[in-house]
Amino acid sequence: MINQTIVDAINSQIAKEMYSSNLYLSMAAYFYSINLNGFANWMKVQVQEETFHAMKFFDYVVSRGGEVKIAQIAEPQAKWSSVIDVFKATLEHEKAVTASINNLADLSLKENDHATSIMLQWFITEQIEEEASVEDTLRRLEMMGDFKGGLIMIDNELKSRVFVPPSK
Repeated sequence: MINQTIVDAINSQIAKEMYSSNLYLSMAAYFYSINLNGFANWMKVQVQEETFHAMKFFDYVVSRGGEVKIAQIAEPQAKWSSVIDVFKATLEHEKAVTASINNLADLSLKENDHATSIMLQWFITEQIEEEASVEDTLRRLEMMGDFKGGLIMIDNELKSRVFVPPSK
């Protein structure tokens, strides 16, 4: 049976992952509103990833005999001033998620919950990839400056991104 302190922390993380999903859906809507469908697609894939993360935490709690409690999710921001601002906000958000998962990992060690510690290693690795992906796009957007052709090229590139659920 899983420790209640860990269950409470994971339940909180589930809410954070669902907030992330809603935030990225809001960003996708923003991109659709400014006719950047590739960027919208990229964000919709993020929605799927964040929902997958929430469900991975959900399933873990259930599998360990804990009780999942679903928290209320705050309404995300809906407007941004530019594509670069969206990706700056995305990077900051991913860094906050990384910190939250790192805190969970620290808690699992403090509580001597080795099973949770092992499970969290997947998320730690995932967050490294998440931050790197966002930072790569942000740096490319910053390099292109005001060149609209670059924006269209990146938008076309992002149209091809698809969600591939990890095997575990």
